[in-house]
Amino acid sequence: MVFLRAPVSPWCNGPMQVRPATPADLPALLALDRGAPTAAHWSESDYQRLLSEAGRVTLVIEDRYVQGFVVARGLGPEWEIENIAIANSGQRRGLGRRLVEEVLDRAQTHGAQAVFLEVRESNRAARGLYSSLGFVESGRRQSYYRNPEEDAVMYKKIVAAAAPESY
Repeated sequence: MVFLRAPVSPWCNGPMQVRPATPADLPALLALDRGAPTAAHWSESDYQRLLSEAGRVTLVIEDRYVQGFVVARGLGPEWEIENIAIANSGQRRGLGRRLVEEVLDRAQTHGAQAVFLEVRESNRAARGLYSSLGFVESGRRQSYYRNPEEDAVMYKKIVAAAAPESY
């Protein structure tokens, strides 16, 4: 008898699956959102809309339970990571890395040239992750966040080579 296991990420401590979110995941998305102080904190109706909106990708990472999610939006050659949240028990295990890598792969597959995101200035862990994945700081938005007020640091990653110039 052969037993098959889900792939194990070198960053994760066990088998994890990344898949598109479904309406059945809505309670988990809301719980993760509410439990993550740095998440965007959207309403339930916002999450419902995201799950069916064209141009948006909402992914979850799970073992037996949903441990995190990412929401991204494709706008032609540019994609934006709009929200990401990982359960406290899943932090520092590579789950955020795995979700961002999946978004980068999907963006590149769909012809994107660049992926953008913004993060609270104080979120050192996220900023370190994004830098390690090749994102570079591209600007700041003064006093962008509230509760507490804080600057947003904007990041950009080129995911496709620019088209060659014609002479």
